[in-house]
Amino acid sequence: MIETKTETLWPATREALARTGTRFAALVTSAPDPDAPVTREWSVMDTTAHVEIIASWYAHLLGRDDATAAAFDGADEQIAATTVDTVADLNRTMLGVFRDRDPAAVVAALTADIDDILTLSESQDPMAVVPWLGGSRLPIDGLLAHLINELLVHGWDVAKALGRPWPIPEADAALFFELFLIGVTRSGYGRLLDNDRPPRPGTIAVEFRSRHTTPITMVLRDGLVFVRDPEPGEDVVLTFRPPALNLMLFSRVGKLRTALTGGVRVSGRRPWLLPAFLRKVHLPS
Repeated sequence: MIETKTETLWPATREALARTGTRFAALVTSAPDPDAPVTREWSVMDTTAHVEIIASWYAHLLGRDDATAAAFDGADEQIAATTVDTVADLNRTMLGVFRDRDPAAVVAALTADIDDILTLSESQDPMAVVPWLGGSRLPIDGLLAHLINELLVHGWDVAKALGRPWPIPEADAALFFELFLIGVTRSGYGRLLDNDRPPRPGTIAVEFRSRHTTPITMVLRDGLVFVRDPEPGEDVVLTFRPPALNLMLFSRVGKLRTALTGGVRVSGRRPWLLPAFLRKVHLPS
């Protein structure tokens, strides 16, 4: 019997979440000053609390019913209305609801959340979908892949602030593209990409290639996005290293630096169309 991609990636995704959660907890616990700034708005513990809130919500989406459920149920309207461009507003709301910044308590809660996510998801179909931001729908394996990426990207933020190394494994970073980005596009991205700009008419097809992901093309057509198998002569061919692409998409590293260091390479029939594609298909900075 031929092993499917889901059968291959699901155990790897679960192992990556457990491993990355342990790494992140150790990094945060080692910070000499939990109030040290990480970004213009967040300290080490604000960043940790943000990741813990996401993990707690995901445990809730997977069926955990506890005292935190009411907080997420109370934010249902804002969650359903959230787009890529308004995620920061939702983050501020939830950080105001979950106010604990005690390092030991927050790290313990995060560790328990990840354990619960792994336990709750163990008996579930990784391709089953759950409701996500902006009325989108996300497969469970994509949910775990998103949390792995949150741990990796925010771990990169914390490590940079502390002057520590933070290696991002290629295969772990690839899960974000393979399972989350493609998964939410296939399952229905709802209002996530909505904005006030008129849709760009016409079609832009971008093929994504890496050593760690299945080649696939994302198509932007008259403002709508879908995925399909690659075809000869795509407008843009983007060859990438998963850690570099993720850090670029989340504005941690600039596009020019990413290109100059070989993190992404752009070719294809009409490569100049990539900026127009990324204006629509983008992630929170």
